[in-house]
Amino acid sequence: MNSPARKETILVVDDTPSTLEVLQRNLTAEGYTTYAAPNAIDALRLLEGTRVDLVITDLKMPKLSGIDLIRHIRANYKNMAVMMITGYATIESAVEAVKSGAEEYVSKPFTDAELLAAVRRVLEKLKQRRTAAIRPAQRPERAYGLIGESPPMQKVFAAIRKASSTSATVLITGESGSGKELVARAIHYSSARASAPFVPVNCGGIPESLLESELFGYVKGAFTGAHESRAGFFQTADGGTIFLDEIGETSVAMQVKLLRVLQDKEVRMVGDSRGKKVDVRIIAATNKNLPGLIQGRMFREELYYRINVVAIEVPPLRARAGDIPLLVRHFAEKFASELGKAVPLFSDKAMDVLQNYAWPGNARELENVIQRIVVMNDDPIIEVPDLPSPARFSALRATGVNRTLTEVEADHIRNVLANTGGNKSRAAQILGIDRKTLRKKITQHRLDR
Repeated sequence: MNSPARKETILVVDDTPSTLEVLQRNLTAEGYTTYAAPNAIDALRLLEGTRVDLVITDLKMPKLSGIDLIRHIRANYKNMAVMMITGYATIESAVEAVKSGAEEYVSKPFTDAELLAAVRRVLEKLKQRRTAAIRPAQRPERAYGLIGESPPMQKVFAAIRKASSTSATVLITGESGSGKELVARAIHYSSARASAPFVPVNCGGIPESLLESELFGYVKGAFTGAHESRAGFFQTADGGTIFLDEIGETSVAMQVKLLRVLQDKEVRMVGDSRGKKVDVRIIAATNKNLPGLIQGRMFREELYYRINVVAIEVPPLRARAGDIPLLVRHFAEKFASELGKAVPLFSDKAMDVLQNYAWPGNARELENVIQRIVVMNDDPIIEVPDLPSPARFSALRATGVNRTLTEVEADHIRNVLANTGGNKSRAAQILGIDRKTLRKKITQHRLDR
């Protein structure tokens, strides 16, 4: 008789294939969802994009030990339990494992009953911690209108909570389509300014010749066609928040005027000789490398430091692949409801393809893809052939020998940087190169974008 399915997900890490196979088989038989990694480095890579409740790790492994893995988990993941298993049991190793953050320490050889009892104890402790910490009114995967349970998104949620408690300026960075405006709205509507206006402005979508009058307004007679005075976006946002999206697209001259607003807390309408005080919180966003623009004299350094008081980086979708099933379900339900259709299900293989695709357009691209699938398909289950060709072909490139050496190198460097939290010194050490060479390769593969 099969055990009832459980929600807990367990990652087993061991460099002995037979041990790995036995552990995974026994845990799967108990109804747990399991993943396996033959070493700590592969485990770190998997944790970056996959939601895991419990990690069971061996002590002695090549390159990175189980202790190193536990320390990394404790430094980067809050709601995750850890167990240590080892065939080299000593009092010293047990003490070190516990001090590093392991909740259970099991010596080899152990029986199935001993293993499963330890797993249940650890997961029960984890459940109690989560129950004590969770807020009843907030579902983690839908916090602030954003969707995600992955560690990178949990960091974004934490940053939103901190930013919403202050009126400091915020700079949101991230690739196009990653959800920067959603983060800005979350900050505003979670803050004391929530009842006041939230005014989004696409700085890159307004011609430079009109941007000043749109932002600051103009008085009657300021220029040809100004038949009456008109307030700008800053006056409209008074008491609330103005969101300056793609601020890196503004000219240096406009940046000087924005800097004056930040310094003096007042705006001067076009054609007016006097400034007017405004109480506006500024949240800016960009998909550009502002420090690089500063070096090229295309962005004012003073403005950068003024807007970069609180910095939030929105991860690209490929860095949080574990959230893709949640997003797919959300978008499928949304568009099916609009069309009055049944919500389609995605096969495991189709979902694997979606999770392995790079998504250069991020969540916005995924939303468009799911909308097209829901509109064009009437089948209750979506299979791989129903997916757009870029996603299908990328799955072949990702697993076969059709990938170029450049693609393989870029992916490996990207994964190492992700697993070290962007620590270039540590990444260079793992890659076996110096920091200067790493910087060159980051530029060569355009990994700093």
